[in-house]
Amino acid sequence: MNSINHNMVMKCVAYENGIAIGDVVLEDISEVLKRDNTFIWLGLREANKELLGKIQEEFGLHELAIEDACSAHQRPKIEEYGDSLFIVLHTAHLGEDKVEFGESHLFLGPRFLVTVRHGASKSLSKVRERCEAMPNQLSKGPGFALYAIMDFIVDNYMPVIHGLQARFDVLEEAIFAYKPSRQTMEDLYKLKRELLLLETAINPVIDICNELMRFHNELIPKEVLVYFRDIADHIKRIDQAIHSMREMLLAAMQVHLTFETVRQNDVVKQLAGWGAILAIPTMVFSWYGMNFKHMPELEWQYSYPLVIAVVTLGSALLYWRLKKARWL
Repeated sequence: MNSINHNMVMKCVAYENGIAIGDVVLEDISEVLKRDNTFIWLGLREANKELLGKIQEEFGLHELAIEDACSAHQRPKIEEYGDSLFIVLHTAHLGEDKVEFGESHLFLGPRFLVTVRHGASKSLSKVRERCEAMPNQLSKGPGFALYAIMDFIVDNYMPVIHGLQARFDVLEEAIFAYKPSRQTMEDLYKLKRELLLLETAINPVIDICNELMRFHNELIPKEVLVYFRDIADHIKRIDQAIHSMREMLLAAMQVHLTFETVRQNDVVKQLAGWGAILAIPTMVFSWYGMNFKHMPELEWQYSYPLVIAVVTLGSALLYWRLKKARWL
């Protein structure tokens, strides 16, 4: 185990009756777990295979769950392995120009909670501090700590929703300012794709909460069940917000395409209008390009100014008529 990187261990604390009794080194975990009314909360960051192997040994975790935790490409899910659960949740963070996704892998047992964070995910130190400030709740065991982490992850979805809504508002203003462009359409498509990815991340959380409330009473105390119901309700509200934004996004894309079609029609009308105006002098001047010998008007001294006047007047009248019809 010499290749274990201890910088991947964020915090490992033992709690007795909801009160922190001190940090625990990895080698002592199995001994601490033998104490009554005690559980361990271990936080890991980008844990490698060697470190997870040590964690498997100390907590007695299933090898399939450890194998999944080594990879940061898992779908949101909950799986039962003996007397422990393996839960995968996707985290979301709004970057400068896109939504960055990460994963949190959670191992829940009767006497322990292990978190493994991958990718874009915020530190859970504030969650731990909030739980430690409520020893009565934390005394209910690792089930309450699991709720606190899930609630923290779900709460962080809302800033992402607000950020995407702000981006959509900017694009919507650009559309209704009658400035359709390819870049606007690309930005709308990117926004739609990020909404779909976010929806994929949050929808399974409802099923995870329902399963925790129905089938794992030995790990989730009865007093804690109501908290998971609150998370499920929160997820439903977020899902409704995503659904509404997606509907507005589809409508905006249709409006954008409609405006682009209208703009193209205006260009075509303008080209047709100018083509009609140019047709008058083209037709008149083409007459004088014909090599006919007998053209009486060629010998009249006022022919040239008259032709110019007729062409100018005809073009002006046609221009005025097209302008009035809003073709030009």
